[in-house]
Amino acid sequence: MPIQRLSRKHLMAAGAVLAATATAAVALTATAGAHDTKDYAKSAIKGGKAKNVILLIGDGMGDSEITLARDYTVGAAGRLNMDKFPLTGAYTTYAVHENGTPDYVTDSAASGSGWATGVKTVNGRISKTPGTNKAVPTILELAQKGGFATGSVTTAELTDATPAVLASHVTDRSCQGPADMAKCSVDTISKGGPGSIAEQSVNHKVDVLLGGGKQRFDQKITEGPYKGLTVTEQARKLGYQVVTDDASLKATKGDKPVLGLFAPGNVPTEWSGKPAALGGTDPQRCVTSNANRPAGTPELADQTAKAIQLLEAKQKRNHGKQGFFLQVEGASIDKQDHAADPCGQIGETAAFDRAVKTARAYAAKHPDTLVVTTADHGHTSQIIPLEAQPPGLSSTLITDEGQPIKVNYSTNTPGQSQEHTGTEVRIAAQGPQAYRVLGVTDQTDLFGTIREALRLR
Repeated sequence: MPIQRLSRKHLMAAGAVLAATATAAVALTATAGAHDTKDYAKSAIKGGKAKNVILLIGDGMGDSEITLARDYTVGAAGRLNMDKFPLTGAYTTYAVHENGTPDYVTDSAASGSGWATGVKTVNGRISKTPGTNKAVPTILELAQKGGFATGSVTTAELTDATPAVLASHVTDRSCQGPADMAKCSVDTISKGGPGSIAEQSVNHKVDVLLGGGKQRFDQKITEGPYKGLTVTEQARKLGYQVVTDDASLKATKGDKPVLGLFAPGNVPTEWSGKPAALGGTDPQRCVTSNANRPAGTPELADQTAKAIQLLEAKQKRNHGKQGFFLQVEGASIDKQDHAADPCGQIGETAAFDRAVKTARAYAAKHPDTLVVTTADHGHTSQIIPLEAQPPGLSSTLITDEGQPIKVNYSTNTPGQSQEHTGTEVRIAAQGPQAYRVLGVTDQTDLFGTIREALRLR
């Protein structure tokens, strides 16, 4: 009981101090369990230019998803790597309707477009305006113009919403490959548009593209200068080296842009277990043997490390003073939340957390690197009392501490995909301009933070 009272005091103090001054807030964060020294936390409040930016997106990774992964893997009193940032805030995630009025629950396309462009848009749209459907320059495009190397890593298809917002502009997120353009007539090449997400991604010559979605890149292009070729063949024509497994990824030197396609669709999840069910499940332990994944599939942390290496190599080869911009997405936290699969969800959060560790380890040696971790939107999973009998789906897990924990999914009827929520989500950072994440900001403010850190016009 004394521990509970002390924890409550710390939380009350944190709220009061955050409202007072950013500097005191950081000092309190350091002492309240961020596992960074007080001096490091204080030094995190700094401006200046960043040479590099690493943006890590946990798709659907709201506070409930973070807490569940923490409780299961490192314990209620433990801390994940993403908990150890010196500066932490929250941001709002809403989308808008065509007329600009709020749409309180966003999807990944609208939310990603928010931080990619600084402009809110309608659900389903990729880096285009809500009313006029006009393309808006993205942070990756601005970074390229500024001489930075650029990369995108994901466990989803490379044409899925979150990676798509960086290097494409389409009316609807479904327009992933040349054969998928039904909802994007104005974006077709024959209408003067840029084509599908896959075509645009390689046309942008992003230096490093790693993820799933081989099926989209294997589609044949039906119009334009690359007509008759697959998108993969288009990529090779543009100078890409194409890799499909861990061994070929490790062998790449960075002398050419890299397109890594590690699965036909989304990269298979690492963990497995029984999905939540009506009336709950028997207590279970998650299977962590990566049995779902084909041999040779690189882990997200390894992809992150290789992407950093390749981006650094490009800049050294070009004798550039500028660094790189890299986005890393743990995509299937969201997808397993939709499926009410707590083990799959926790496993993907743990994998994402290892990628966060990789990014922070790089920044420890390169303090001119801004590292930001956040989510695109909240999701459905909730930790509930063991005795609760919720109307939706639930599952009981036995954590690594040997304790039962009950998870509920109730944002849709059983048998239907569980839904996003409209809650604000965590954003945490370290490095130049990291102080800009403090307090409650909006998703679009992240665009300004990265632009200011890299001094992009």
